[in-house]
Amino acid sequence: MPIISSQEIRLASRPTGVPTKDNFVLAHTVLEPLKDQEVLVRNRFMSVDPYMRGRMNAVKSYVPAFEVGKPLDGGAVGEVLESRAKEFKPGDVVTSRHGWREYVIASAQDLQPIAHVVQPLSLYLGVLGMTGLTAWVGLGLAQIKAGEVIYVSGAAGAVGNMAGQLAKIRGCRVIGSAGSAQKITALTTECGYDAAFNYKSGPIGEQLNQAAPDGIDVYFDNVGGESLEAAISAMRQHGRIIACGSISGYNNEGSPPPGPTNLFHITTKRLTMQGMIVGDWLDRQAEFHAEVGGHYRAGRIKNLETVVDGIDHAVDAFIGLFHGENIGKMVVKLS
Repeated sequence: MPIISSQEIRLASRPTGVPTKDNFVLAHTVLEPLKDQEVLVRNRFMSVDPYMRGRMNAVKSYVPAFEVGKPLDGGAVGEVLESRAKEFKPGDVVTSRHGWREYVIASAQDLQPIAHVVQPLSLYLGVLGMTGLTAWVGLGLAQIKAGEVIYVSGAAGAVGNMAGQLAKIRGCRVIGSAGSAQKITALTTECGYDAAFNYKSGPIGEQLNQAAPDGIDVYFDNVGGESLEAAISAMRQHGRIIACGSISGYNNEGSPPPGPTNLFHITTKRLTMQGMIVGDWLDRQAEFHAEVGGHYRAGRIKNLETVVDGIDHAVDAFIGLFHGENIGKMVVKLS
């Protein structure tokens, strides 16, 4: 194996509030020769996701915290360059959790092969990746039915745009909220949303009531905060809430903001609220790929993504998530 120098992003310090570039460092490393059962992968695309912010805190959570001074990790898709494991050969396309670096030496069990390659490879981080799977699982947990009204917050994000598109395919009326006129246009023209509103333009509750005057059946929550409170008020009886994310509070410092003031509606309306972590559902990936891959190939699902070039801009891409700079999935092209 020739000597390979790789660049990687390491956590330099734990952020306070919204992360800054000073919390990260771009480092160079020289890869060691391959050992038995190891595979050399050149990453082509890497994912940046809001949940990574929580891993930058030194707190116990459902995933281990990032270590200061060590490389970050996350979703990546790449090409096998060399293999000493029988499961892989040069040219194979694989996904892994070894993002935030240009090259990686991984054990065979840490790589997932892509059997039927579809271009662009970034699809395996978005539409056909963890964000697509998250939307698909969440809608399944909500047991959505044709004719129901579903509201999606963070609707122009990676999970939100997929949740809306899949709900439309299943015959729902879909309403979304996002933070710019450009995103609202993308939701209604690209993703097929029946209605969408800019949450910055006025009170969320009032805008949601205008879009759904007869109420909503399902709320797919990516935001929390004011959006959650508005959705609870707009819920019909026996409505369902899927708690997928709460990006509005990811950078809060000190005491958390007070929760919704209208939780009594959960009792009076007989609502159901369920949290979800996509990692609990990885055994459903084959079923997900078969269904959603078929929709994509048939043109029923659009691939919304924002692509940033170069690992030296990966930190900018990540920070941009908290300033609403992405439409669809935010990915970094590495080569």
